[in-house]
Amino acid sequence: MAAELGRLTPRDRLLLDLLNQHRTFTTDQLVDLAFGSVGRARNRLNTLHDRDILDRFRHYQRPGSQAWRWTLGPVGAALLAAGRGEALPRPAAVRDATARLAMSPTLAHLLTVNGFFVALTAHARAHPGTRLVRWWSETRCRDACGNLVRPDGHGVWADHGVVVPFWVEVDLGTETLSRVVGKLGGYAALPPRRAYPVLFWLPTATREANLHTHLRRVGLPDGVTVATATADHQGPAGPIWRVVGHRDRVSLAELPAPNTDGVPWDG
Repeated sequence: MAAELGRLTPRDRLLLDLLNQHRTFTTDQLVDLAFGSVGRARNRLNTLHDRDILDRFRHYQRPGSQAWRWTLGPVGAALLAAGRGEALPRPAAVRDATARLAMSPTLAHLLTVNGFFVALTAHARAHPGTRLVRWWSETRCRDACGNLVRPDGHGVWADHGVVVPFWVEVDLGTETLSRVVGKLGGYAALPPRRAYPVLFWLPTATREANLHTHLRRVGLPDGVTVATATADHQGPAGPIWRVVGHRDRVSLAELPAPNTDGVPWDG
């Protein structure tokens, strides 16, 4: 443990922190988050895997090979626990957690949620003056919102002085539109200082059009702003968001947001 601690780079520590918060990323997502080069990423990730700091899994597919999904390895999980003053997890328990994640029916949803925020991080790296100020996982959102609502994520986006907080709901098309829209009642119950736009990240343009049709029929809860976009667009920072009740697309920084002084709601 002591020897590994001395060999960790600042980027290694960043990877451990990200995986601790968000559970798993693909190789390409980690390239965008921390490396910028596929070759450098693969070399370092393989080294960390060989040292049990990281673990990985992928499912069989044809043609080609599925990208690796990376998680904390036994040594990485132990290093994080030691840093928090907690009991060190047994290696077998860490391996079991990875196996459960690999077989989880919500894995695709988790990777899509993480991919949303990874895309914003990558955009900020390429566009000075923009920054993902905050990125909360579903677990962190649940802790903050209690039983009122369970967002898939929360973020704060900054673009040349404009600060926009938001909630994210990732939809893979597996639920009825009534169930999807039913989630908005929980957002209406949040305190006014947390009345951020709710962003629906949808799989297809058809699903998006059907959602807008449904919302025109049933209406929005008072005080809730909803914007939608589809995952086949270039990225979530750009002018791809359609606010319910409007026709034009706007960028993430142009979404309506509550008046804030700097970064809102430290939680």
